[in-house]
Amino acid sequence: MKIIVLSLAVVPLLTGCAATRTISDVAMGAGGAAIASELSHGNPAATAGGAAGGLLLSEGLHYAARKESDKAFLNGYDKGRSDAVKQQYWLYVDMQRTRNRTDHVRLYEVQLPEQEIDGVIFKPTTKYLRIEE
Repeated sequence: MKIIVLSLAVVPLLTGCAATRTISDVAMGAGGAAIASELSHGNPAATAGGAAGGLLLSEGLHYAARKESDKAFLNGYDKGRSDAVKQQYWLYVDMQRTRNRTDHVRLYEVQLPEQEIDGVIFKPTTKYLRIEE
């Protein structure tokens, strides 16, 4: 009876490790066989069924742990993609803010003389050249 309790106490510690999967399968199978043998007073069919049940339970726990691990990975991947898009968005917003600031803009006055282009006479004017830094 002590072996059954010990095997049931150790198996949950081993179910999360991929390298110890075979160990946990063997331990759960042996634990299931021992419990079934104890409850059925040594019936071989019940012992074999208990071993198979323990193995199936172990594999079910591994499947559930793997499924949770994959789900957590996908959630983290989606979160990372979302963070990258948000970071790109805020970079663009920051670029727009600095572009629209007036403290980096200078206006240079340019005098244009009277000129004739293709028979059209343009009067002398003053234009402003906008320089952004």
